[in-house]
Amino acid sequence: MHTAPDVSRTVSPLPARAGVGLRHRHVAEFLTMRPAVAWIEVHSETYLAAGGPRLTALEAIRRDYPLSGHGVGLSLGSADGVDPDHLDRLAALYARLQPELVSEHLAWSSAGGTYLNDLLPLPYTEEALDTVRRNVERVQERLKRPILVENPSRYLTFGASAIPEAEFLAELARRTGCGLLLDVNNIHVSAHNVGLDPRAYLDAIPPEAVGEIHVAGHAVHDTGRGTLLIDDHGSPVADPVWDLLDEALRRTGPRPVLVEWDTRVPDLPVLLAEAGRADRSLHAVTEGACHAA
Repeated sequence: MHTAPDVSRTVSPLPARAGVGLRHRHVAEFLTMRPAVAWIEVHSETYLAAGGPRLTALEAIRRDYPLSGHGVGLSLGSADGVDPDHLDRLAALYARLQPELVSEHLAWSSAGGTYLNDLLPLPYTEEALDTVRRNVERVQERLKRPILVENPSRYLTFGASAIPEAEFLAELARRTGCGLLLDVNNIHVSAHNVGLDPRAYLDAIPPEAVGEIHVAGHAVHDTGRGTLLIDDHGSPVADPVWDLLDEALRRTGPRPVLVEWDTRVPDLPVLLAEAGRADRSLHAVTEGACHAA
């Protein structure tokens, strides 16, 4: 049993409403129609060029919507440290756009000077925690703001791991002052693939650290010996993920919830309908807290 969250507590500069990821297919509609959505998120690396029509369009849209910048390339888990040139380019972008939130993934992408275009897993050890701590502190110092760190989707476990993932993230937040981006689709995917307990996971996350929540669709892959869930962001949010969102919101209280849809991107009304479904979950937890009070 969870006590009703304090809906008066504000831990995010974004509205506690549903937002959508802004993708190229929908840019023209956002420029001309200004669809009724509470906020938008962009993949930061898409806009690292110093100018050009893509960034100009985003600046025009950003004037009408709160913005979250979601990075994929800082490699927070890399023992090599954060690439200073990449960090400088992100800092310049964020200085220009002034997003309400910025976030990155708990993953690594570079080693020995080689960049790998993927979000790769790391073992959950004290050594890895200290590496991520140093990198997060470096990023926050350069950006002059706290960041959110997102839990990954998992497809394997390391024998060396000694710290449960949720506790790893909670301790990272405690040591660095960063916030957490709670991706409930990733929790569902990881629960299926590696057997973690999604509700115990949510219980281990400090609610006050959660600044944003993600939901997305996933693919089901038949391996011949069972099924593997793939976090592909290419379909509507599955019912178990909506259920897990409700569980998360009962613990955290209302938070900004992003609907991610990055592959096989649908028409905008389909995406906005998914955002409407997320808003209904947010409304339900707000109403429940008010009645409990």
